[in-house]
Amino acid sequence: MVDELPWLLEADPTLEGTLQTAWDTALAGKPVLLVLIGSDLAMMERLDDYRRPFHQRGTVMVLPPLSPAEVGTMLGLPAAEAIDAYLVTGGLPLICQEWLPGQSVDDFLGASLADPTSAMLVSGERSLAAEFPAFVQARTVLAAIGNGERTWSGIRSAMSSGAEPMAASSLTNALRLLEAKRVVAVDTPLSAKPAEKDRRYRIADPYLRFYLAYLAAGLPLVERGRADLLLRRVQRSWSAWRGRAVEPVIREALLRIAPDLGWPEVEAVGGWWNRQNNPEVDLVGADRPSAANRILFTGSIKWQTAKPFDRHDHAALVRGMAAVPGVDPATELIAVTRSGLTPDAPLRSVGPDELLAAWQP
Repeated sequence: MVDELPWLLEADPTLEGTLQTAWDTALAGKPVLLVLIGSDLAMMERLDDYRRPFHQRGTVMVLPPLSPAEVGTMLGLPAAEAIDAYLVTGGLPLICQEWLPGQSVDDFLGASLADPTSAMLVSGERSLAAEFPAFVQARTVLAAIGNGERTWSGIRSAMSSGAEPMAASSLTNALRLLEAKRVVAVDTPLSAKPAEKDRRYRIADPYLRFYLAYLAAGLPLVERGRADLLLRRVQRSWSAWRGRAVEPVIREALLRIAPDLGWPEVEAVGGWWNRQNNPEVDLVGADRPSAANRILFTGSIKWQTAKPFDRHDHAALVRGMAAVPGVDPATELIAVTRSGLTPDAPLRSVGPDELLAAWQP
């Protein structure tokens, strides 16, 4: 077994050929299982490219993290709390195994942040060190995105050193690297009119997103024995952070259950915005991911604990959807809400239980 293969190949580019020679001349005819492991998914998949030494000599296997439903089952949590736990842990088994069955997010974080050696605290830095041992600019860009910057100009502004912003070419190259490594995901407005230039960046992995938003900067507090201050920092902005972090999870769930909701034609679920970010529409379901022929539904996400989706939220959605290219009178409305609808909100709703069912066998 060879672990962290991408890092080894960066340190020694001849290693791939050496392994191929050893396999062909000594190991292929023997009862030997050679396992090559790496967290850089893009690089691991390239090992089987026809131009590479290991082409057709192995099987590429992707081991994904636990799904939200698997997290809920493992931790004994109801649907809404299971989704919260997924946003914090990213479904990483090493972190989930430290979560006691039925434990709340607050209780789990209180225990994990008080232990400087907990998987919750150390996994993020280990992951970053393995992925980007020599890419300082990429890590800096990643930190800016993790702290809430979503646009190219916003990221560049956040990384300014005094009055001197980061070079445009350097930022573009760093973003390309992060995209290639699948650490950063890129979203564009989904509608009948392509808008590829209106890109928004986000951290692809939920745990890494949580780590960069709170834990990376909070480690000195933990080391000084003041994990309580870090926990308060999380609690103060938890609702706002969770409301944004849950959006890609909800979009993936809706894409999975679209046929059950009556939209078998839906092939893409995203959001829509203009350059002024006014309006923003949380959910757009379309018949294809680029320039859609049909917009089947638009919707709004209200992931608050106490406030149900009401007629004011409905009115805001109706106003916003009118700006989405491709919306017509047949386009339906949907609310994804943690706390349900008020009786005067005239649209269909999807709750935590239905979302979690998207990952059920």
